[in-house]
Amino acid sequence: MAGSDSLVAEHHTEGLCYSSSMPNSPREALEAALRDPQMVDVSTIANVKVDLRYGSKQNLLGRDIYGGFQRALLHKIAAGKFVIAARLLAESRFDLKFLIFDSLRPHSAQIEFWNLVKGTPQQPFFADPATGSLHSYGFAIDLGLADSTGRELDMGTGFDDLTELAGPRSEDEFLASGKLSPLQVSNRKILRAVMEGAGFLQLPHEWWHYDALPAAEVRAGYPRCE
Repeated sequence: MAGSDSLVAEHHTEGLCYSSSMPNSPREALEAALRDPQMVDVSTIANVKVDLRYGSKQNLLGRDIYGGFQRALLHKIAAGKFVIAARLLAESRFDLKFLIFDSLRPHSAQIEFWNLVKGTPQQPFFADPATGSLHSYGFAIDLGLADSTGRELDMGTGFDDLTELAGPRSEDEFLASGKLSPLQVSNRKILRAVMEGAGFLQLPHEWWHYDALPAAEVRAGYPRCE
């Protein structure tokens, strides 16, 4: 498994991903980010499977936003924490893998999302580009779990579900009412234990979303990938 010793963070250091000459295409931005010294490709970690949903049409927008790109990139700080999470998962559940749905999301992709959902019922579930998403800084990751055959574990809803059932904050209520099963909640807790154990912060309304640092700290101290 990849080590974390080389994942040393540096504040305010701009790389290719942050250049003012950054291409507008999300695919081009992600390709540039592969060469950015501030970004780390976590796709090669042994117990990780990558299935970037916005690099295919298997998402709530039904569009391939990333042009088929299927590499999971994170800022050095987030990547260092994710290496720890992968080690914790390997130690506690060697039979499971992380299944990554989204990681670095260039701001150009966020703008494309917004243009598609603005004025629709989906709008409240997407970050306004004026504020931006932590995905665009490489500090957020969306993920689930898969078994040894690669089959996705049941979390009670799919990725990017727009209902309250997706929210961790209401799990006890939904478990009591039978809307979530004990197995579904257990699967969420396995994921949460290793991610929070590595220092990630759980988003309260999405079981799949974790931030490596508080939003205000990221926006104040790090550049955004355009």
